[in-house]
Amino acid sequence: MQTIIRKGTKEDIPGVLALIKELAEYEKAPNEVVITVEQLKEDGFGENPIYGLFVAELDEKIVGIALYYWKYSTWKGKCLFLEDIIVTESLRGQKIGAKLFEEVVKVAKQAKVKRLEWQVLNWNEPAINFYKKYNAHLDDEWLNGKLVFEQLQKFH
Repeated sequence: MQTIIRKGTKEDIPGVLALIKELAEYEKAPNEVVITVEQLKEDGFGENPIYGLFVAELDEKIVGIALYYWKYSTWKGKCLFLEDIIVTESLRGQKIGAKLFEEVVKVAKQAKVKRLEWQVLNWNEPAINFYKKYNAHLDDEWLNGKLVFEQLQKFH
């Protein structure tokens, strides 16, 4: 059977969350996933969706996703951020990730964004090599900064 790449739907979210949890296991952070099916549905398919989603489907099962959202650069303007490409472990290496990535690239191209951005863990050699195939610029100049939920709640 052939893998189908399509826009994700609200009905896909349980399968999407299963893949998110699989990725967290792979990245050795299974306890970091706090998102719920309900929150994913509201954030992606509610009144004001804040992310876009492509899914890879094989035999009516979600086997891959690409989740992205819009961002803005004060220097460049509209950009697109690819949050994650996830392919179930048993199907990696079969070009499913490439098909998902290329769908996101199409969105970026059609929207005429100034940049398509993503992050990759410095130890994730398969992902690094994947992006190198596209001649992607992997930046070693910028550091990632963040405040987590608990810090934000304590902020005064």
